[in-house]
Amino acid sequence: MKVLHIVENLDRGAVENWLVRMLRCARQRGIPVDWTFYCALGRPGALDDEVRSLGAQIRYSPAPIGQKGAFIRALRTELKAGGYDVLHSHHDLISALYLVAAVGIPLKKRLVHVHNADESVLTPQPWKQAVLRPLLRQTCLRLADTIVGISNHTLDTFLAGRPRQVGRDRVHYYGIDPAPFLAARSARAEFRQELGLAEDVLIILFAGRMVPEKNPLFTVEVFAEMRKRNPRVVAAFVGSGSMEQAVTARANELGVGDSCRFLGWRSDVPEIMSCCDWFILPRPEAPMEGLGIAVVEAQLAGLRLLLSRGIADDPLLPGSVWARLGLSEGAERWAEEALKLLEKVPPTPHMAAAQLAQSPFDMDFALTDLLNLYNEVEVNPR
Repeated sequence: MKVLHIVENLDRGAVENWLVRMLRCARQRGIPVDWTFYCALGRPGALDDEVRSLGAQIRYSPAPIGQKGAFIRALRTELKAGGYDVLHSHHDLISALYLVAAVGIPLKKRLVHVHNADESVLTPQPWKQAVLRPLLRQTCLRLADTIVGISNHTLDTFLAGRPRQVGRDRVHYYGIDPAPFLAARSARAEFRQELGLAEDVLIILFAGRMVPEKNPLFTVEVFAEMRKRNPRVVAAFVGSGSMEQAVTARANELGVGDSCRFLGWRSDVPEIMSCCDWFILPRPEAPMEGLGIAVVEAQLAGLRLLLSRGIADDPLLPGSVWARLGLSEGAERWAEEALKLLEKVPPTPHMAAAQLAQSPFDMDFALTDLLNLYNEVEVNPR
């Protein structure tokens, strides 16, 4: 099957990193796949070289997606010229544009893959969003052969009350590779020395985009309350985004700025996780997180989890140590629960990896299920 994956660009995004992980897995197992990545943003990304080394092709849209007519015409030209069997769209509601571009082209499968429940559309105007969402949704439901969600919640949100159709509406969980976490060296003392911290400090970790939908400001509030109860606690922030300055300012207002470390984007996240004590994700409760990959990764690193009710059950492995709280319960309650989690011992990375191997996040299971989406074969669910 010759597959065209439509993505933003091959950079830091979770979707693109997952697809490259699946491509790498297929090559390692000697499974032939013929994939081309169509980058809607029209620019190179950090993963381009690896993708080409793995034998896949990359196409950059010559027209910006904001110029919808030109964008659709360019994509239609590529679909006609490329001889593709499958169109695999990865932009949720925006996938409707790609389906329109494919009308009349003899493809064997048209898939819309839904990766989050935010239901964002390409306009900042609320009234335009309200008009466009139902139109884009209906276009996807009418023109796609298969709707794939990365979790039950994500799929059902996209269907918006429409019952699932057997054989058409599917959940496919990301394959997650535990190897980097098994190989990570827990150099706690060295990491603390690198950050200018005492060896006995406890670290709460926020890892991800520093944007409103990840709610990093609440992390600062919780951390400040934790410091009141245990001055050995410090906070590490891995990632960047539009709220970096606001987070730094709030930490300084609360008097904990000197106890925060802002590390930006890092390529050694498994190693960093292995040196921390908690992982926090206080996402707003509506809309819920599509699927928290970082939550699974934190479990593989042996971290205790502090989660909002905006995180569903899907990413939680058996035996993990976690607390899920409502944001309305306040930072004080979150801090108290975080410190209580210290009384529990989370699974080791090897124990968590063994649990992962029995779940739909297992790499081999996920790769088989992904490839079978193109052949209309459903793998027995785990």
